[in-house]
Amino acid sequence: MSKSNLAVKEELENVAAEDVIIINQNEQENYRPSKDKEIRVNNNLSYLIMKKIVDIIAGILGTILLVPLIAVVWFIRICLHENDGPLFFEQIRIGKNGKQFKMYKFRTMVMEADEKLYRYLEENPEAKKEYKKYKKLKHDPRITKLGNILRKTSLDEFPQFVNILKGEMSLVGPRPYLYREKEDLGGYYYNSITKVKPGITGYWQVNGRNDVDFEERAYMDTYYIERRGIVMDLKIVLKTFLKIFKKEGAV
Repeated sequence: MSKSNLAVKEELENVAAEDVIIINQNEQENYRPSKDKEIRVNNNLSYLIMKKIVDIIAGILGTILLVPLIAVVWFIRICLHENDGPLFFEQIRIGKNGKQFKMYKFRTMVMEADEKLYRYLEENPEAKKEYKKYKKLKHDPRITKLGNILRKTSLDEFPQFVNILKGEMSLVGPRPYLYREKEDLGGYYYNSITKVKPGITGYWQVNGRNDVDFEERAYMDTYYIERRGIVMDLKIVLKTFLKIFKKEGAV
């Protein structure tokens, strides 16, 4: 086989591999949830059993791997002189059926981050508009040097394998919302999203996470909930790994 033919073959294989993990964008664009009727949740028994098994395995393996990761993060914190305050960050999030739970993360922000955010938004009107629309900032002044590394590699989320082990989260699902975001979600989206467990990764997470506003995020979560299944979850997990390797984590 000539070099040119081999190159074409490899390119076709790459395209085929990409097709395996791409989620139907046209279907998503044409999908608009009807807020007049209750969302249809995929609760197929075989899917739920498989999902539970995967969560148990992921929770156990993730928690085991978390132990050496803690040591590495702790060491880097000391080297960067960012070892003030706790290693972990706990935050109340909304879980299944609206139940509140403590979500764990590696701390990536300075101490008294909320107070710093409030002052920053008051002094920067454009940033205030951005935060109101997206509920996050692309250039967040609260993030530490180590925090920036952890976020770009998504390692800051690793402690949530403990949440999976406790049965509060799933490997794949809508990202857990803050309790203060309940009002912004509105009744329809809140009632729809809380029908399932939140996940470490999800549909919104791998589809334009940093360029999607808050309302579009809620819409994407309902899209996933109605169409979730073994194949879709697998696509999301594979695409998550690709984004991590490309360093397209949170910013």
